[in-house]
Amino acid sequence: ILYIGDYMLSYLKSIKLRDPAARNYLQIILFYPGVHALFWYRIAHFLWKIKLKFLAELISYLSRLTSGIEIHPGAIIGKRLFIDHGYGVVIGETTIIGDDCTIYHGVTLGSSKMSKNKRHPTIKNNVIIGSHAQIIGNIVIEDDVIIGSNAIVTKNVEKGKTIISNNLSI
Repeated sequence: ILYIGDYMLSYLKSIKLRDPAARNYLQIILFYPGVHALFWYRIAHFLWKIKLKFLAELISYLSRLTSGIEIHPGAIIGKRLFIDHGYGVVIGETTIIGDDCTIYHGVTLGSSKMSKNKRHPTIKNNVIIGSHAQIIGNIVIEDDVIIGSNAIVTKNVEKGKTIISNNLSI
């Protein structure tokens, strides 16, 4: 129980640091759909790992209905992922996400192949993914990368790089 409390406090503090609109922990717990989706994902992922896949998928489905965020229970997500706003986020089955990442609304971490193998991206630590970005395929986004809004990423990205959309208008 102490571990869960420490984990939750660390998680809530990380959100408060990254979101200037976050006034207090109660607000984050009650009104942040990304927090709700990750809470249900953690339960669904546990059930997925112990081969209760139907129940895991049911929980994932119900979470998607209430939060607008689709996280496959087979995905592997590290500590302190912050899904800000969140509506329309899709995280595929073989996705791996490291620690302290931020994902904005409309992001897809998707696949380009019909395969049972690893087909979704690996997102390392401290990555920021802007709204409506699409990261597709079995690629690796290294630590400390920033991916701009509406970017479409289909190739590996080196540590510390910033990727912007090809679709810029001024």
